[in-house]
Amino acid sequence: MISFDDFSKLELKIGTVLETEAVEGSEKLIKCKVDLGEENPRQILAGVKQWYKPEDLVGKQVVVVANLEPRKMMGLESQGMVLMAGDEPVLLIPQKEVPPGTKIR
Repeated sequence: MISFDDFSKLELKIGTVLETEAVEGSEKLIKCKVDLGEENPRQILAGVKQWYKPEDLVGKQVVVVANLEPRKMMGLESQGMVLMAGDEPVLLIPQKEVPPGTKIR
């Protein structure tokens, strides 16, 4: 269990996937450029290659944990985390399109 105060530290936002490509040498990672309503898109590595083709993600709006510390994987930096649900993950997407960077409450 975590406290509400700990949960409230998470910054969840809607991002729009602009570009994607498979990460060479990785069975899981897809490199995504995601618009979070900031000056520059973020690079986010998503471990979904076994369920999604890179091109399937382009144009999708996704839920992103935006305030994680950057993490290096396969020599690349990931600047957030795309949230998914289930053992064979499905994207968490808004019911209708919203502006990139919209906060989840």
